[in-house]
Amino acid sequence: MLKQPKNIIFLTLLLALCGLLIGWSDSWEGIRKAAEGVKSIKADFVQEKHMKILKKPLIARGVFYYRLPDSLRWEYSTPFKSVLLMNADLIRRFIQGQDGMVEDSGASLEMMRFVLQEIPLWLSGRFDANPNFEAVLNDGKRIEMVPDSAAMAGIIDRIELVLADTPGIIDTVTIYESKDTFTRFLFRNAELNAVLTDSLFQEL
Repeated sequence: MLKQPKNIIFLTLLLALCGLLIGWSDSWEGIRKAAEGVKSIKADFVQEKHMKILKKPLIARGVFYYRLPDSLRWEYSTPFKSVLLMNADLIRRFIQGQDGMVEDSGASLEMMRFVLQEIPLWLSGRFDANPNFEAVLNDGKRIEMVPDSAAMAGIIDRIELVLADTPGIIDTVTIYESKDTFTRFLFRNAELNAVLTDSLFQEL
């Protein structure tokens, strides 16, 4: 199975998560207003990894939970199992090993911390305020984001988000690493403002 670089994985996770919290609108102000009412979210996701060398995309499925201000659970169920937990300043990642779930450690956790610290900005719907990207809102339902720095451009070519009709929900997020390589997230069964227990963000 092809492995994505860790910085791509964590940035993809962040963009997909925060994209889900954007509501339908025809202006940045409307998007920010829609995001104000989101306190928590739960959703199923399908991840498609497309590459020119692959006849078919690699498919992964899972579920995630997010509760303001700083609790996250991002869990893959197929084709491999892994769980990312964030609760305040504590970030932990577990991956499937031969003897069950094994905690990951090392430099990858620092990369996660660096990326996830931008969550409050994204969750407020302020896509046009992120210094790393130039954002354009098209037709009220599509957002295109292009890296605004050479360092970020070396990781991502552009991001396209398609908003759902329901405020607070997005239909798809597509992150293009190059012309022929991109990752697409499709979100289903999203539930806003459900009561999420502390244990979701602390235990496997």
